[in-house]
This record gives sequence, structure tokens and C-alpha cells, in this order.
Amino acid sequence: MSTFARVARVFNTAVTPLLSAPVVGPALRKSMTEIGYTGRKSGKHFTLPVAFRRQDDGTILVGVAAASQKTWWRNFQPGPTPITIKLDGEVRTGTGVAKVGEKGTSVVITLDEA
Repeated sequence: MSTFARVARVFNTAVTPLLSAPVVGPALRKSMTEIGYTGRKSGKHFTLPVAFRRQDDGTILVGVAAASQKTWWRNFQPGPTPITIKLDGEVRTGTGVAKVGEKGTSVVITLDEA
């Protein structure tokens, strides 16, 4: 496991409980949440904390910093791929599609109808 992967694992392990914490949780949840997905090769279920931004068209944008050193976002290529995301205290379902472009890599989540 690379140094980057070890640091990311420690960060994810530390941030996930903070999202539910009574004092800092509400502030963190404005821009961070948890997503869940099934690995396309392994078939295993994964959850991880991510930063997100709500788009005007109703989609959710999850930016992938240092995409070349991460693999999770590749599960959404070519997409659409089922995903869960925790928003406003509810777990929502939808589909995610990875987009790679000049501005970087992101996963665009389209939510299922509520």
C-alpha cells in the first residue's frame, strides 16, 4: 500500500465519525458526506467520506482530488453505476458517472426520484 493510500485510509477513518458528531457534524455535512457503492470487479460494498457540491440542475458533484492516485472513482466508468449518498440525514439512491476533463476528475451523481 502506498503512503498516499495509508494517509487516505487514516483520514477517511477519522472523518467518517465526525460527520455524525453533534458539534462539528452539522458544519461538516454542508460540504461532506458519505457515499456507498459496489466495486465493479470485487463485488464488495464500500463507503467513504467525500466532499460534494449540489449543482443547479439537481445533480451532486463529487470532485476527485489526486485522481491518478485513487481508484474508487473508476467504478463509475463508463457508468451510470448505482450509488448511495447521505444527504440531509437521509440515504438517497442514484447513479454516478465519472467525468474526466480539463478541469479534473469528478463523479456526477443523479439522484433517483424521492
